Amino acid sequence: MLETLKAEVLEANRALETSGLVQLTWGNVSGIDRGRGLVVIKPSGVAYRDLTAHNLIVLDVEGSRVEGDGKPSTDTKTHLALYRAFKEIGGVTHTHSVHATAFAQACREIPCLGTTHADHFYGAVPVTRALTELEVKEDYERNTGLVIVERFRGLKPLEIPGVLAAQHGPFTWGKSPLDSFKNSVALETVAQMALATFALNPDAGPLPAHILNKHYQRKHGPNAYYGQ
Repeated sequence: MLETLKAEVLEANRALETSGLVQLTWGNVSGIDRGRGLVVIKPSGVAYRDLTAHNLIVLDVEGSRVEGDGKPSTDTKTHLALYRAFKEIGGVTHTHSVHATAFAQACREIPCLGTTHADHFYGAVPVTRALTELEVKEDYERNTGLVIVERFRGLKPLEIPGVLAAQHGPFTWGKSPLDSFKNSVALETVAQMALATFALNPDAGPLPAHILNKHYQRKHGPNAYYGQ
């Protein structure tokens, strides 16, 4: 079942480690088959080198198990909340990559300081509010997803395909599992660039809107002309 999707989810999860984006097992990637309403996700705590298509977990969008014997990622409810809310996405990646997580721990958004950022994110990468004590107690992982959805009211998820969960870490998404992984790489890179920029110039301001618009739209707009 879902062999093509499983293969891509497997590839994306293994890439978390080989790219240097995560340490230990601090990250996970999932993908969804919208036609069937089924999600494939990494099992909890399994080393990336030990992952196989066979031990990936298949769930429906409400979290009921369809296939797989292990425990799904502890972040599964967050992924599912994003799939239910953001109908246009096909993959979700969560990491604790160092520089993006630093911004999340500081509860600061990543401003768009330059064109590299603008090529991938149409403006600042937002940060959520912190979870309340009650939200943590009643359903921590689900409520992590819900505060992300709350933060994206009025925003377009595919224009800003990532968020910083306050005091936690980054989540990214995309049209596919590998696309969501690539957005995690981009997010970590622009976070590192932003920290270096502020170290050199603490007063650095955001990229002017006309340059932001140009760089984002030449890749993603209706008249995009970047690439083949």
